Amino acid sequence: MNETPAPAPPSWQEDVFAALKKCGIQQIAYVPDAGHSHTIVEAQRDPAIHDVVLTTEEEGVGVVAGAWLGGQRAALLMQSSGVGNCVNMFSLLEMCRFPFLTLVTMRGEYAEFNPWQSPMGRTTQQALELMGITVLRADNPEDVEETVEAALDSVFEAGERVAVLLGQKLIGRKKWERN
Repeated sequence: MNETPAPAPPSWQEDVFAALKKCGIQQIAYVPDAGHSHTIVEAQRDPAIHDVVLTTEEEGVGVVAGAWLGGQRAALLMQSSGVGNCVNMFSLLEMCRFPFLTLVTMRGEYAEFNPWQSPMGRTTQQALELMGITVLRADNPEDVEETVEAALDSVFEAGERVAVLLGQKLIGRKKWERN
């Protein structure tokens, strides 16, 4: 039986995981997402990282805050559609001044095929900023590593709350799978 090897992940996805490791991230909370698949798989393989599968994104805000209270660094991985699920929980970050990092793969932008993704995709940055979260964005593969590292410094050196938006062009065009 011939098994086709899995294609190599795009280098920007490798850069994301490398930056998280370099900064000492010990927990990664996520709702499964293709754009974060490399980081998720690597976190599952890495005994130094506890991966936490969520049923909904707002749980991840609590996981990241709890990790900090327990002396660990954590990051929340989600898609832009999940940002809307978190808005009420973001008040925890503001009121308690927890450092917070989320990496957000964008939908509802470049060549989006699913119209349900567009409203949140258009308002993701504004929703985060309204809740006091600094937003950084990477749309080019060569900018991802530096942007994620800058966010990690702001979060864990200055105690900030930061979201990195990973533009939909990084992930590429999505298409409906038709049978």
